Amino acid sequence: MLKWIADTVVFKLFGLSPQTKLADALHFFVYDTLKIFLLLAVVIFVVSFVRSFFPPERTKKILSHRRLFIGNILAALLGVVTPFCSCSAVPLFIGFVEAGVPLGVTFSFLISSPMVNEIAVVLLYGLFGWKVTAIYIGAGLLVAIFGGMIIGKLGFEKWIEEYVYKIRTGQGSDVIKQGFRERLEYAKWNTKDILRRVWLFILIAIGIGGFIHGYVPEDFLTRIAGPGNPLAVPAAVLLGVPLYSNAAGVIPIVYALMEKGLSMGTVLAFMMAVTALSLPEMIILRKVLKPQMLGVFIGIMTLTIISVGYLFNAIL
Repeated sequence: MLKWIADTVVFKLFGLSPQTKLADALHFFVYDTLKIFLLLAVVIFVVSFVRSFFPPERTKKILSHRRLFIGNILAALLGVVTPFCSCSAVPLFIGFVEAGVPLGVTFSFLISSPMVNEIAVVLLYGLFGWKVTAIYIGAGLLVAIFGGMIIGKLGFEKWIEEYVYKIRTGQGSDVIKQGFRERLEYAKWNTKDILRRVWLFILIAIGIGGFIHGYVPEDFLTRIAGPGNPLAVPAAVLLGVPLYSNAAGVIPIVYALMEKGLSMGTVLAFMMAVTALSLPEMIILRKVLKPQMLGVFIGIMTLTIISVGYLFNAIL
């Protein structure tokens, strides 16, 4: 049905020839826009309903009473099912720090929340299958867990902005009981709210993906970040830093890049850089991290993402 709609819009409504670059790019845009927003609406609603059983106070209590390594794993997994952009992750980051959750555990959450999420998992599975999806989940969780553990071992609590520790974001640990209707209303509201905040970024990302799909010559991308370039992975990371998107929004670009022949590790590094190392996210994080801590965070993330890229290029 989605393909029929895209065909109708591009070839009948606009009257474009299937052999043209414009038609190829526009068809990619229309088809992926319909598919991605349909998947987003359904998955966000379901996950929001599940997430209504785990409010922040309960989450903070769980993470505060676990051993460090277990806490890192739980925090990374928690990041998978939280709102999927840094704007949403930072308030919870502040709440975790204020509640006394170990800093390394908190960073495991902060890394995994924008990098890995349920929306991207569904979209990746639909586009590439379960093997690529499993690689994405495994790589993202490893970066989040070990990145958080490294930061926790370094003891950089003094490099968090002082006001973060002074914030009181709800001292009670009681959970407000909700009925089935209230949870459905919350899921409906959260779906609308998240789509309202990210729709433009997703459309921009799909547009970039469509342009790459239709217009960018294959040799241009392979020359910069292709398999013959030993610095392909660092180059992909640098290309991803100026961009801003969530994991769901960047997937159309990833799909177009893989169609152009880029290796999985290089594309994975690019995707991680866009979602967890982008310049806009660093600006947001600067509001809660001192420059020294932000520099350490950027350094650890850059090294781990590049390492993951080279690793998967070697084994795939």
